[in-house]
Amino acid sequence: MSKYLVTSALPYANGPSHLGHLAGAYLPADIYVRFLRMCEEDVIYICGTDEHGVPITIKAEQMGITPREAVDRYHEIIRRDFERFGISFDNFSRTESPEHYRFTQEVFLDLLEKGHIVEKSMKQFYCDKCNRFLPDRYVGGTCPECGSSNARGDQCEDCGTWLDALDLLKPVCEICGSTPVPRETNHWFLRLDAFQEWLEEWLGHHDDWKNNVLNYCKGWLKNGLRERAITRDLNWGVPVPLDGAEGKVLYVWFEALLGYVSSTKELFAKRGNPEGWKDYWFDPETRLVQFIGKDNIVFHAVIEPSVLHGLGDFILPWNIPANEYLNINGKKFSTSRGTAIWINDYLDHFPPDPMRYVLAINAPENRDTDFTWDNFRSRNNELADVFGNFINRTMKFAQKTFGGIVPESTDPGAPERELMKSVAVARDEMEELLRSFKLKAACLRVMDLAREGNRYFDQSQPWKTARTDIDKCAATIYCSIQFADSLRILFNPFIPHTCEKIGKMLGSSSLLWKDAGKENIPSGWKLGEPEILLEKLKEGFEKVMRSDESATADEGAGEPEVKETVSYDDFMKMDMKVGIVKEVHDIEGADKLFRLMVDMGDHSRQLVAGMKPFYSKDELTNRKVVVLMNLQPVKIMGVKSNGMVLASDDGKGGVYLLQPASDACPGDSIR
Repeated sequence: MSKYLVTSALPYANGPSHLGHLAGAYLPADIYVRFLRMCEEDVIYICGTDEHGVPITIKAEQMGITPREAVDRYHEIIRRDFERFGISFDNFSRTESPEHYRFTQEVFLDLLEKGHIVEKSMKQFYCDKCNRFLPDRYVGGTCPECGSSNARGDQCEDCGTWLDALDLLKPVCEICGSTPVPRETNHWFLRLDAFQEWLEEWLGHHDDWKNNVLNYCKGWLKNGLRERAITRDLNWGVPVPLDGAEGKVLYVWFEALLGYVSSTKELFAKRGNPEGWKDYWFDPETRLVQFIGKDNIVFHAVIEPSVLHGLGDFILPWNIPANEYLNINGKKFSTSRGTAIWINDYLDHFPPDPMRYVLAINAPENRDTDFTWDNFRSRNNELADVFGNFINRTMKFAQKTFGGIVPESTDPGAPERELMKSVAVARDEMEELLRSFKLKAACLRVMDLAREGNRYFDQSQPWKTARTDIDKCAATIYCSIQFADSLRILFNPFIPHTCEKIGKMLGSSSLLWKDAGKENIPSGWKLGEPEILLEKLKEGFEKVMRSDESATADEGAGEPEVKETVSYDDFMKMDMKVGIVKEVHDIEGADKLFRLMVDMGDHSRQLVAGMKPFYSKDELTNRKVVVLMNLQPVKIMGVKSNGMVLASDDGKGGVYLLQPASDACPGDSIR
């Protein structure tokens, strides 16, 4: 049994997660980890939110809140979305944790003492209008490599080149739009150039890695590594732990990479074994597998190995299966640009497994792929027609013909032996594919196996043999039940929620990979009630959910679409007043709803509001809100709601309560 430490790139806590995130770094890792657990491997899966850096401060400024408020909100949204989608982390931490601060500062001092970090004077863009040094992502401009105007001060969004802000053509301050000027300032640099020779030798031992990773690294090494600044002039982040370094923090691309270790430390502290993390990070037999998107290759294949090597005893990546991009209408999914389909939007309307299947079978493993709703519908219906249909017809036939009892079977005939042999063959082929990170091919293989099950069922014709040869019919249904259980096992890494339902119908919860192809459900076993596992979708189904796909496609196409107009008199019928939230209560069985008691000045009013994904109880308590008073009362989850709290919706998963002026009082009318 091998020991695995699996990580996914830490998502920025500057917005909710979208399908591009899932396809690149999270679903592939989850499939791989679920498979390893089924093989009884020793594996832990580590992740967390990346909560520092300029994207956080930019988002907070846009929202009019503090960076801490922003990351608290988005950490919880991202965590909940991953949980709902079935991403099975062992620990999902955050880089704002005290453990991460301690560890990161220890690493900085260790590398400084060993001479891997040096202090130097450097030029950095300064904005006279904003009166501040500009971190990389506060500078925009034209990429010197590809000519794209979408470049930032640290990286080009289009070609992926890691940049120095001073290299940008036509630089502009992203805050005010003025042209910044270079000024001298002191910072600390990681001596990457000192690791070049070692990196070349180390990467030479990993010629089995994906070509996109190796080619990207070769390009970097060919151009020669340079010292890179690892500190910035910011008031948000992990402070540089040195006297005289006030106002400087460790830059996000350096400290976020250490989040994998601090998250592991946090996991074992929770388990009551605070030193247990060392059994993974210091054991040379541990296989560190890091799932990322291609825009993170340089950080995980060049920067992180250099830092870990510089520290001494830490393990290094065993493999870095970087994926290409999942695009929408030919454009990259992007939180900052708002070109995305948000996970929470999808999950509010559809179950997770159809999307898990679609993203797995269309995975951007070797090239960019495009997401369309038409393809999603086609693949969803394929899953229902092939896999779902086989399970459904088997279970219904067993219920109807054999009273929901697994029938006795005589010696299997040639068709039954061939069918179960095909499971064993598929199981072994899939294991080889999954261990080689060819998850898309493995998903295709198990779907082909489901097709074999349907062919067997059709050719055996149990609806006829039930009348003419009940023993043969029993053999068919017995074999089909064993086959269904094997499909449940082999499909589980991809669609675990559906496979869990099948397990309940079969009365089996075991999920050992080696058991696929065996007769696990005995004759005489009482089966559960059949149920429809997967619903087919009709054309235009996606209109029920809010999607930025259409907004992106229609960008610049004229006047924005508005709802039907209302008269001034009708609008004046709306009675809106200022209130203060005094009590916040959970509602049993409600994931998104709070019960609020709101002080309206002359009385208290009970309201139900879907604010749970966006605000904590503490954030809501004593907060001024705008209440629509004369909305017809309704009962929601059994709780009467006498009005509505008003909020804005940015269309990207963010909902923000309307905020009355600071001097507004409860009962004041809104005009």
